[in-house]
Amino acid sequence: MDRYREIAVAFSRNGFGYFVKELGLDQVFSLPRRIFVQRYQQKDQKTPGERIRYFLEELGPTFIKLGQMASARPDLIPKDIIKELEKLQDGLTPMSMEDVNQIIEQELGAHPDQVFQKFDHDPVGVASIGQVHEAELKSGKRVAVKLQRPNIKKSIHTDIEILKELSARAEKRTHWARKYQLSELVEEFSNAIIRELDFIREGRNADIMAKQFESDDHIVVPEIYWDYTTKRVLTMEFIEGIKLNAKSDLKEKGYDIGILADRVMQVVFQQIFQEGFFHGDPHTGNLLALPGEKIAIMDFGMVGRLSHDMKTHLAHLMIALVRQKSDGMIKAIQKMGVVPDDVNLHVLYGDIDQFLIKYDNIPRNELRLGESMTDLFAIAHKHDITIPTDLTLVGKAVLTMEGVVEQLDPNINIAEAAEPYAIDLIKQQYHPKQLAEDFWDQFQEYGDVLKDLPVAVQEITTLVKKRKLPIQVSVPEADSFFKKLDRVSNRLSFSIVLLAFSLIMVGLIIGSALGRQTSLLWDIPAIEIGFVIAMLMFAWMIYSIFRSGRF
Repeated sequence: MDRYREIAVAFSRNGFGYFVKELGLDQVFSLPRRIFVQRYQQKDQKTPGERIRYFLEELGPTFIKLGQMASARPDLIPKDIIKELEKLQDGLTPMSMEDVNQIIEQELGAHPDQVFQKFDHDPVGVASIGQVHEAELKSGKRVAVKLQRPNIKKSIHTDIEILKELSARAEKRTHWARKYQLSELVEEFSNAIIRELDFIREGRNADIMAKQFESDDHIVVPEIYWDYTTKRVLTMEFIEGIKLNAKSDLKEKGYDIGILADRVMQVVFQQIFQEGFFHGDPHTGNLLALPGEKIAIMDFGMVGRLSHDMKTHLAHLMIALVRQKSDGMIKAIQKMGVVPDDVNLHVLYGDIDQFLIKYDNIPRNELRLGESMTDLFAIAHKHDITIPTDLTLVGKAVLTMEGVVEQLDPNINIAEAAEPYAIDLIKQQYHPKQLAEDFWDQFQEYGDVLKDLPVAVQEITTLVKKRKLPIQVSVPEADSFFKKLDRVSNRLSFSIVLLAFSLIMVGLIIGSALGRQTSLLWDIPAIEIGFVIAMLMFAWMIYSIFRSGRF
């Protein structure tokens, strides 16, 4: 209840007292009525984004982390607010040395002076969940030690429970909360925050990325020292370099800015299109320049994963974006997300056309892929099309990478650099090996349908005999219903033909194996004849189904 009160007061102090009243919290707390209805009336009027940032900072680590993660959802949150949320990475209070010593003793079993040969008490970096110290192992190896804040886990779990209750209350009371499915968003962010509390998971993410670039000497991922790593302590190789936003320092040291920009793009596009496992926040604080134009990747708490299908859909979307093809965009979005049955495709096409008008006069070398992707995802969200979280994180990652690259080399063509990766992925989709794998997966799926068919038919027959078969077909949709029925029957026929073809071939092969016995039958070229007949049957069935246009 004390924490609820703190949140209510923070809402009021930052100009959101009306929100507390909207949620009905004024009926829970005995607080002065003025805090629920007051407006932000200081002389130095602040923007909504600034007030949200101050509100989150006032409430501590959970809300700061929530804001940082929300900044990765430009499909939901306005750009001016995202710019403020990105500032949440700065100005955090470091832990005391007593807390640092206590955490190391609890996790590693001894005082820092006993575990490490040297341990710098001044942190080199401070974040909402923890902070990083420079140290030296007994072997002399220079390392960075990331420590989790004391009691942060308990605090975060308490705040998450409150956020879930507030989001559920908001959905009951307000239309906007229901529209944006606030409870699902809070659940998504909560799971992500809890995952980041496990430093072992972060260490494994680093190992995966190190393996991605093990054959590339120009991309560096710090080594994780597992003997000094737990869920609350992460010890990794210390890497010292120049931040990529320090352009003057890079030039002074003789770095080739163009090569650095190319390698940053390589990191992001290779991870997204080839690996399917990517860094979710490649900003300048997480990317360092090392001698030889090497790029070092840091901080592996926020990562995204893409399945093979998602990578392929994303590639189609990227190409459609670059080539300004509205049909390709809509097809890709439909395959990517969960499309509601009542989506108005006419209005959706209209919104896409308006989107294309915005980018129509922009030269290809000035097209910002990240921005256009997030705008497109925002259109999808407007039509209640649910885009998977990892795909929206792709948009954020590309958008962040574009900002880094443009600081280094404003003339670089990012869209042109992305296109070959997308085209290569689509080519892989039509590789014979991939086609064979896809065919086998579909064959197994159809096999399962055939296997379950007798049981389903028996159940339907039983219902018909008992006159309990519910059938409801509206006349305006009868034609659509029968077309779908045709498609189902044709697909079933297709799977039966495939199964028959396989059985014929197996029988011919077995017959051939037994054909070593002397018999007039085996003098006949049975395999060749059977194969030709089976192929003719197969081709005739495929032609008939596709000719009907109802496959």
